[in-house]
Amino acid sequence: MSRVTVGRAPVELYYKDWGTGQPVVFSHGWPLTADAWEDQMVFLAARGYRCIAHDRRGHGRSSQPWSGHDMDTYADDLAALVETLDLKDAIHVGHSTGGGEVARYIGRHGTKRVARAVLIGAVPPLMLRTAANPGGLPMEAFDQIRANVLADRAQSFKDLTVPFYGADRPGAKVSQGLRDSFWRQGMQAGFNAALDCIKAFSETDFTEDLKKIDVPTLVIHGDDDQIVPIGASALRSAKLIRNARLEIYKGAPHGLCSTHKDRVNADLLAFIRS
Repeated sequence: MSRVTVGRAPVELYYKDWGTGQPVVFSHGWPLTADAWEDQMVFLAARGYRCIAHDRRGHGRSSQPWSGHDMDTYADDLAALVETLDLKDAIHVGHSTGGGEVARYIGRHGTKRVARAVLIGAVPPLMLRTAANPGGLPMEAFDQIRANVLADRAQSFKDLTVPFYGADRPGAKVSQGLRDSFWRQGMQAGFNAALDCIKAFSETDFTEDLKKIDVPTLVIHGDDDQIVPIGASALRSAKLIRNARLEIYKGAPHGLCSTHKDRVNADLLAFIRS
Protein backbone atom coordinates (compact mmCIF):
# COMPACT_ATOMS: atom_id res chain seq x y z
CA MET A 1 0.00 0.00 0.00
CA SER A 2 1.34 3.44 -1.01
CA ARG A 3 1.65 6.04 1.75
CA VAL A 4 3.26 9.41 2.35
CA THR A 5 3.99 11.05 5.68
CA VAL A 6 2.69 14.61 6.11
CA GLY A 7 2.39 17.26 8.80
CA ARG A 8 4.38 18.31 11.84
CA ALA A 9 2.80 15.61 13.96
CA PRO A 10 3.38 12.87 11.40
CA VAL A 11 0.27 11.56 9.67
CA GLU A 12 0.31 8.86 7.02
CA LEU A 13 -1.84 9.38 3.95
CA TYR A 14 -2.84 6.36 1.91
CA TYR A 15 -3.04 6.94 -1.84
CA LYS A 16 -3.68 5.10 -5.09
CA ASP A 17 -1.40 5.76 -8.03
CA TRP A 18 -2.59 4.24 -11.30
CA GLY A 19 -1.28 4.71 -14.82
CA THR A 20 1.35 6.92 -16.38
CA GLY A 21 1.31 10.32 -18.05
CA GLN A 22 0.09 13.75 -17.01
CA PRO A 23 -1.09 13.51 -13.39
CA VAL A 24 -4.75 13.84 -12.44
CA VAL A 25 -5.15 14.25 -8.68
CA PHE A 26 -8.51 13.50 -7.05
CA SER A 27 -9.86 14.80 -3.72
CA HIS A 28 -12.90 12.97 -2.34
CA GLY A 29 -16.03 14.09 -0.53
CA TRP A 30 -17.23 13.47 3.02
CA PRO A 31 -17.24 10.87 4.50
CA LEU A 32 -15.74 8.87 1.65
CA THR A 33 -12.31 7.67 0.50
CA ALA A 34 -10.22 7.47 -2.66
CA ASP A 35 -12.43 4.53 -3.66
CA ALA A 36 -15.15 7.01 -4.63
CA TRP A 37 -13.02 7.99 -7.66
CA GLU A 38 -12.36 4.55 -9.13
CA ASP A 39 -14.77 5.00 -12.06
CA GLN A 40 -12.87 8.11 -13.14
CA MET A 41 -9.42 6.69 -12.37
CA VAL A 42 -9.88 3.51 -14.41
CA PHE A 43 -11.29 5.52 -17.32
CA LEU A 44 -8.52 8.14 -17.42
CA ALA A 45 -5.63 5.77 -16.59
CA ALA A 46 -6.67 3.64 -19.57
CA ARG A 47 -6.35 6.76 -21.74
CA GLY A 48 -2.83 7.75 -20.84
CA TYR A 49 -3.09 9.65 -17.55
CA ARG A 50 -1.53 9.06 -14.15
CA CYS A 51 -4.41 9.02 -11.67
CA ILE A 52 -3.75 9.66 -7.99
CA ALA A 53 -6.31 9.73 -5.20
CA HIS A 54 -5.64 9.85 -1.47
CA ASP A 55 -7.70 9.11 1.61
CA ARG A 56 -7.97 12.41 3.50
CA ARG A 57 -6.49 12.37 7.01
CA GLY A 58 -8.89 10.70 9.40
CA HIS A 59 -10.63 8.89 6.53
CA GLY A 60 -10.26 5.47 4.96
CA ARG A 61 -6.83 3.89 5.28
CA SER A 62 -4.98 7.05 6.32
CA SER A 63 -3.97 7.82 9.89
CA GLN A 64 -6.69 8.86 12.31
CA PRO A 65 -5.22 11.72 14.38
CA TRP A 66 -7.32 13.60 16.90
CA SER A 67 -6.68 17.01 15.34
CA GLY A 68 -6.06 18.66 11.98
CA HIS A 69 -9.51 18.11 10.46
CA ASP A 70 -9.81 21.56 8.90
CA MET A 71 -9.46 22.91 5.39
CA ASP A 72 -6.06 24.53 5.88
CA THR A 73 -4.58 21.24 7.05
CA TYR A 74 -6.34 19.24 4.33
CA ALA A 75 -4.86 21.63 1.75
CA ASP A 76 -1.39 21.38 3.27
CA ASP A 77 -1.65 17.57 3.29
CA LEU A 78 -2.52 17.67 -0.40
CA ALA A 79 0.43 19.96 -1.07
CA ALA A 80 2.74 17.56 0.77
CA LEU A 81 1.46 14.65 -1.33
CA VAL A 82 1.99 16.62 -4.55
CA GLU A 83 5.48 17.68 -3.55
CA THR A 84 6.53 14.24 -2.30
CA LEU A 85 5.48 12.68 -5.61
CA ASP A 86 6.93 15.72 -7.45
CA LEU A 87 3.78 16.15 -9.50
CA LYS A 88 3.88 18.88 -12.14
CA ASP A 89 1.32 20.17 -14.63
CA ALA A 90 -1.36 18.37 -12.64
CA ILE A 91 -5.11 18.46 -13.11
CA HIS A 92 -6.81 18.67 -9.70
CA VAL A 93 -10.33 17.28 -9.43
CA GLY A 94 -12.39 17.71 -6.26
CA HIS A 95 -15.88 16.51 -5.40
CA SER A 96 -17.95 18.08 -2.63
CA THR A 97 -15.61 18.59 0.37
CA GLY A 98 -12.78 17.68 -1.99
CA GLY A 99 -13.71 20.67 -4.14
CA GLY A 100 -13.11 22.85 -1.11
CA GLU A 101 -9.80 21.11 -0.56
CA VAL A 102 -8.72 21.88 -4.12
CA ALA A 103 -9.77 25.53 -3.82
CA ARG A 104 -7.96 25.99 -0.50
CA TYR A 105 -4.88 24.17 -1.85
CA ILE A 106 -4.65 26.65 -4.72
CA GLY A 107 -5.42 29.54 -2.38
CA ARG A 108 -2.58 28.58 -0.03
CA HIS A 109 -0.04 27.05 -2.41
CA GLY A 110 -0.69 28.63 -5.81
CA THR A 111 -0.77 27.01 -9.23
CA LYS A 112 2.91 26.46 -10.02
CA ARG A 113 2.25 22.70 -10.09
CA VAL A 114 -1.34 22.96 -11.36
CA ALA A 115 -2.44 22.93 -15.00
CA ARG A 116 -6.23 22.81 -14.56
CA ALA A 117 -8.88 22.43 -11.89
CA VAL A 118 -12.27 20.72 -11.80
CA LEU A 119 -14.88 21.26 -9.09
CA ILE A 120 -17.72 18.71 -9.06
CA GLY A 121 -20.69 19.12 -6.75
CA ALA A 122 -18.30 21.22 -4.71
CA VAL A 123 -18.99 23.08 -1.45
CA PRO A 124 -17.37 26.46 -2.35
CA PRO A 125 -17.79 29.30 -1.97
CA LEU A 126 -19.64 28.80 1.37
CA MET A 127 -22.36 26.37 2.41
CA LEU A 128 -23.44 28.12 5.63
CA ARG A 129 -26.09 30.83 5.55
CA THR A 130 -24.73 34.15 6.76
CA ALA A 131 -25.68 37.78 6.35
CA ALA A 132 -23.29 37.95 3.39
CA ASN A 133 -24.42 34.55 2.09
CA PRO A 134 -28.22 34.48 2.44
CA GLY A 135 -28.56 31.64 -0.06
CA GLY A 136 -26.68 29.19 2.14
CA LEU A 137 -28.08 26.51 4.41
CA PRO A 138 -28.93 27.35 8.04
CA MET A 139 -26.66 26.16 10.86
CA GLU A 140 -29.53 23.97 12.05
CA ALA A 141 -29.10 21.79 8.96
CA PHE A 142 -25.49 21.01 9.86
CA ASP A 143 -26.30 20.64 13.55
CA GLN A 144 -28.81 17.99 12.54
CA ILE A 145 -26.17 16.11 10.54
CA ARG A 146 -23.90 16.19 13.60
CA ALA A 147 -26.72 15.00 15.86
CA ASN A 148 -27.53 12.13 13.49
CA VAL A 149 -23.90 11.04 13.31
CA LEU A 150 -23.51 11.20 17.09
CA ALA A 151 -26.74 9.29 17.70
CA ASP A 152 -26.13 6.46 15.22
CA ARG A 153 -23.37 7.02 12.72
CA ALA A 154 -23.92 3.73 10.90
CA GLN A 155 -27.61 4.37 10.29
CA SER A 156 -27.11 8.04 9.48
CA PHE A 157 -24.68 7.12 6.70
CA LYS A 158 -27.15 4.57 5.32
CA ASP A 159 -29.89 7.20 5.36
CA LEU A 160 -27.64 9.77 3.70
CA THR A 161 -27.20 7.59 0.62
CA VAL A 162 -30.80 8.34 -0.38
CA PRO A 163 -30.47 12.09 -1.04
CA PHE A 164 -26.77 11.74 -1.92
CA TYR A 165 -27.56 9.60 -4.99
CA GLY A 166 -31.10 10.88 -5.56
CA ALA A 167 -32.59 7.48 -4.76
CA ASP A 168 -35.77 9.22 -3.60
CA ARG A 169 -36.50 10.66 -7.06
CA PRO A 170 -39.07 9.09 -9.41
CA GLY A 171 -37.46 6.60 -11.76
CA ALA A 172 -34.12 6.62 -9.91
CA LYS A 173 -31.97 3.55 -10.50
CA VAL A 174 -29.54 3.49 -7.59
CA SER A 175 -28.21 0.04 -6.77
CA GLN A 176 -27.99 -1.31 -3.26
CA GLY A 177 -24.36 -2.08 -3.99
CA LEU A 178 -23.57 1.60 -4.60
CA ARG A 179 -25.29 2.58 -1.37
CA ASP A 180 -23.43 -0.16 0.50
CA SER A 181 -20.13 1.11 -0.92
CA PHE A 182 -20.85 4.61 0.45
CA TRP A 183 -21.61 3.12 3.87
CA ARG A 184 -18.45 0.99 3.86
CA GLN A 185 -16.27 3.97 3.00
CA GLY A 186 -17.93 6.22 5.56
CA MET A 187 -17.54 3.72 8.36
CA GLN A 188 -13.78 3.60 7.73
CA ALA A 189 -13.45 7.21 8.87
CA GLY A 190 -12.47 8.03 12.43
CA PHE A 191 -15.50 9.15 14.42
CA ASN A 192 -13.87 12.43 15.44
CA ALA A 193 -12.68 13.08 11.87
CA ALA A 194 -16.18 12.53 10.50
CA LEU A 195 -17.63 15.00 13.01
CA ASP A 196 -14.93 17.67 12.61
CA CYS A 197 -15.15 17.53 8.84
CA ILE A 198 -18.79 18.66 8.98
CA LYS A 199 -17.62 21.99 10.38
CA ALA A 200 -14.82 22.15 7.82
CA PHE A 201 -17.01 21.68 4.77
CA SER A 202 -19.93 23.78 5.98
CA GLU A 203 -18.33 26.80 7.66
CA THR A 204 -15.21 27.45 5.58
CA ASP A 205 -15.45 30.45 3.27
CA PHE A 206 -13.58 29.79 0.01
CA THR A 207 -14.42 33.07 -1.70
CA GLU A 208 -10.88 34.44 -1.70
CA ASP A 209 -9.45 31.05 -2.70
CA LEU A 210 -11.69 30.94 -5.77
CA LYS A 211 -10.53 34.41 -6.79
CA LYS A 212 -6.92 33.13 -6.80
CA ILE A 213 -7.58 30.32 -9.27
CA ASP A 214 -5.80 31.38 -12.47
CA VAL A 215 -5.86 28.13 -14.45
CA PRO A 216 -8.62 26.78 -16.69
CA THR A 217 -11.39 25.51 -14.43
CA LEU A 218 -14.42 23.32 -15.06
CA VAL A 219 -17.35 23.49 -12.63
CA ILE A 220 -19.79 20.56 -12.81
CA HIS A 221 -22.95 20.39 -10.70
CA GLY A 222 -26.30 18.64 -10.75
CA ASP A 223 -29.32 20.92 -10.59
CA ASP A 224 -31.07 18.38 -8.31
CA ASP A 225 -28.24 18.23 -5.78
CA GLN A 226 -29.94 17.77 -2.40
CA ILE A 227 -26.68 17.93 -0.42
CA VAL A 228 -24.95 20.99 -1.89
CA PRO A 229 -27.67 23.08 -3.57
CA ILE A 230 -26.45 24.53 -6.85
CA GLY A 231 -27.63 28.09 -6.24
CA ALA A 232 -25.30 28.77 -3.32
CA SER A 233 -22.38 26.80 -4.75
CA ALA A 234 -21.60 26.22 -8.43
CA LEU A 235 -23.55 29.17 -9.76
CA ARG A 236 -21.62 31.50 -7.48
CA SER A 237 -18.25 29.75 -7.85
CA ALA A 238 -18.40 29.95 -11.64
CA LYS A 239 -18.69 33.73 -11.34
CA LEU A 240 -15.83 34.07 -8.85
CA ILE A 241 -13.33 31.97 -10.83
CA ARG A 242 -11.82 33.73 -13.81
CA ASN A 243 -12.97 32.21 -17.10
CA ALA A 244 -14.56 29.18 -15.43
CA ARG A 245 -16.68 26.87 -17.54
CA LEU A 246 -19.94 25.73 -15.94
CA GLU A 247 -21.63 22.44 -16.85
CA ILE A 248 -25.03 21.87 -15.27
CA TYR A 249 -26.34 18.30 -15.28
CA LYS A 250 -30.13 18.45 -15.42
CA GLY A 251 -31.71 16.22 -12.79
CA ALA A 252 -28.37 14.98 -11.45
CA PRO A 253 -27.85 14.38 -7.70
CA HIS A 254 -24.85 15.08 -5.51
CA GLY A 255 -23.24 11.70 -6.16
CA LEU A 256 -23.14 12.28 -9.91
CA CYS A 257 -19.62 10.87 -10.29
CA SER A 258 -21.29 7.49 -9.81
CA THR A 259 -24.84 8.02 -11.11
CA HIS A 260 -23.67 9.95 -14.19
CA LYS A 261 -20.16 8.52 -14.45
CA ASP A 262 -20.13 8.14 -18.25
CA ARG A 263 -20.93 11.82 -18.77
CA VAL A 264 -18.54 12.93 -16.03
CA ASN A 265 -15.76 10.81 -17.53
CA ALA A 266 -16.35 12.16 -21.03
CA ASP A 267 -16.47 15.76 -19.80
CA LEU A 268 -13.27 15.32 -17.78
CA LEU A 269 -11.42 13.84 -20.74
CA ALA A 270 -12.62 16.55 -23.12
CA PHE A 271 -11.67 19.31 -20.66
CA ILE A 272 -8.23 17.85 -19.99
CA ARG A 273 -7.54 17.52 -23.72
CA SER A 274 -8.94 20.94 -24.67
